[in-house]
Amino acid sequence: MPDISLTTVVLLCLAALAAGWIDAVVGGGGLLLLPALLLGLPSGTPAAHALGTNKAVAIVGTTGAAITYARKAPVDVRTAVRIGLAALAGSSAGAFFAAGMSTEVLKPVIMVVLLGVAAFVILRPAFGTAPATGPATRRQILAAIGLAGLGIGFYDGLVGPGTGTFLVLALTAVLHLDLVTASATAKIVNCCTNAGALATFAWQGAVLWQLAALMAVFNLAGGTLGAHTALKKGSGFVRVVLLTVVFALVANLAYEQWLA
Repeated sequence: MPDISLTTVVLLCLAALAAGWIDAVVGGGGLLLLPALLLGLPSGTPAAHALGTNKAVAIVGTTGAAITYARKAPVDVRTAVRIGLAALAGSSAGAFFAAGMSTEVLKPVIMVVLLGVAAFVILRPAFGTAPATGPATRRQILAAIGLAGLGIGFYDGLVGPGTGTFLVLALTAVLHLDLVTASATAKIVNCCTNAGALATFAWQGAVLWQLAALMAVFNLAGGTLGAHTALKKGSGFVRVVLLTVVFALVANLAYEQWLA
């Protein structure tokens, strides 16, 4: 592990705790965790090591949240796993291309999409509040596999932050789930995207395992607590957190694009 001060390690662990909670409720924990790693790791540490360590931490918290949700939320595990397998392939491909592809051109596009999503959620107060009317059709499942699986999975391996949020939105829109069930389903899919990207980063030797193991304990606690909070508070609470995370993600991307 790189030479990191105890204070920095403590702050990174607290960031992992908070990121786990945010990620479990509505996704977007990477919005906090990845910048924390980029700032906390010593100068000169390759960015790939921050990305790889982020995945090693996040997969633990995401798995804890997924298990908590699966026990108490009406999740179609079979559908979630099918989308997740596509997401695993997508994230593996994204991570493979991450080292040689500039993501700067993607950021303005992502910001526009997120602002459009925020406007849609604000103007449609009922979005994600009604429970699903029945099982998803074959066409809906195939659309979810393509969009939430391959598409967002590729983005997760390539860029990362905001993946959970994109998954929640896509699953709510395509499968007509309420926001709590969409968050629960997204956690299972996100486990697969994290696994695919982590396998690629590990193969490239870009994971700081000792630091990741310590941070993962806190991320797991945050993820489990976040899942319990979402289940208790319901879709209205998740909607508020969703909008907060979307605007925070837009602000973060805008800062990186034009001010950093």
